[in-house]
Amino acid sequence: MKNVNLSDIKVLFDENEIRTKVKEIANKLNEYYKDEEVCIVCVLKGAVIFATDLVRELTMPLTMEFIRLSSYGHSTASSGKVNAVDIKLPDLTGKNVLIVEDIIDTGLTAKFLLDFIALNFKTKSTKFVSLLDKKCSRQADVEADYYCFEIDDKFVVGYGLDYDSKFRNLKFIGYADKSVIK
Repeated sequence: MKNVNLSDIKVLFDENEIRTKVKEIANKLNEYYKDEEVCIVCVLKGAVIFATDLVRELTMPLTMEFIRLSSYGHSTASSGKVNAVDIKLPDLTGKNVLIVEDIIDTGLTAKFLLDFIALNFKTKSTKFVSLLDKKCSRQADVEADYYCFEIDDKFVVGYGLDYDSKFRNLKFIGYADKSVIK
């Protein structure tokens, strides 16, 4: 794995663009759920910054749960295998569930989680919101109900997304040329 420096990262979406999109999505969710309670299921670690910014814009009563799934490990591409690191959830039966994810890439993690919830709980509703949607990489038949940005085939970092556990703290979403990270 190559050593990537901040100088290798190019801005894809800046802080203001992200803030605007998060508010747009929150407004759609506020309209959809009205005053109904929602259980937010945040997929750690990548979605935590997006989730916290999103929930601060939501007006309905809500609870938050956190799970850890992994399909990247220390690579820049999905392994194709979802590892349920920690997927303990309370009983979600009869609840509105909103899954918050950082990126839908191959769709394997999203499908795994949606199938897990459908198999284990009879929710009132289950919706999926993602910061990024990389439809060009999709392997599983799954779509986000809401997403902020669609991206092409770039490896992205920042705003919660990482490269080898680094760059999560960037206030923007950036990318490095593939020649830099391979």
